[in-house]
Amino acid sequence: MGVHGVKAVFFDLDNTLVDTAAAGRRAIEEVISALQSKHHYGEGEARVICDKVQAKLLKECHDPAKMCITDLRISHWEEAIQETIGGEANRNLAAECYFLWKRTRLQNLTLAEDTRGMLTELRKGVRLLLLTNGDKQTQREKIEACACQPYFDAIVVGGEQKEEKPAPSIFHYCCDLLGVQPAECVMVGDSLDTDIQGGLNAGLKATVWLNKAMTTPGDTSPVPHYIISSVLDLPAVLQKMEHKVNAKLGTDHVDGSNPAH
Repeated sequence: MGVHGVKAVFFDLDNTLVDTAAAGRRAIEEVISALQSKHHYGEGEARVICDKVQAKLLKECHDPAKMCITDLRISHWEEAIQETIGGEANRNLAAECYFLWKRTRLQNLTLAEDTRGMLTELRKGVRLLLLTNGDKQTQREKIEACACQPYFDAIVVGGEQKEEKPAPSIFHYCCDLLGVQPAECVMVGDSLDTDIQGGLNAGLKATVWLNKAMTTPGDTSPVPHYIISSVLDLPAVLQKMEHKVNAKLGTDHVDGSNPAH
């Protein structure tokens, strides 16, 4: 499917193409179960530990030059256990919890069959690029786990670049990688602050916000060009964009000839 003026589509990964949040919830339940059955923690204690870890993940500031992501995240578990239970730090239990959480989360990261089909169809007409923020090791492991590499012409991980989304530089790097102009690209993602703001900052042709819960954005939030509730709605948006272009071209089509583009 060719779209006038659109040569490439950039996709976010987490909670756009794969349901990282759901995989994370399953992983947390697995750790809670292990803490209860293997280590005889009460369910309440186990949940408090996991809640503390999730809070630490949300506030996480990672400098790979100072500490690898594995050590940092084991420390999250170590601190959470100590804050909840008291006593001496238990690095071994923290490591056990972290690796169980990580393994379970990766096992539950899947690129759905209908999403794979959509990407395959889209790629017949436009170039596709995966653009994800985050630590290099963490994101590469996710990419491998959901086996999405074959569906993209290029994959860019924020943690491997000088700047991440929403910085314009990473979007312009993606454009250079594919040999396209920003005004020929569309960004699709679930984050207004990184995906949509970034696409606007970089001057892309359009931004498409995936808003699964159909929540109302705040007054100061960046305004996307399009909003969808499922990533599978994207082809219809691209068609809508094409119809707009055709309508503008209007008289150029009267003689039946195709405009140069």
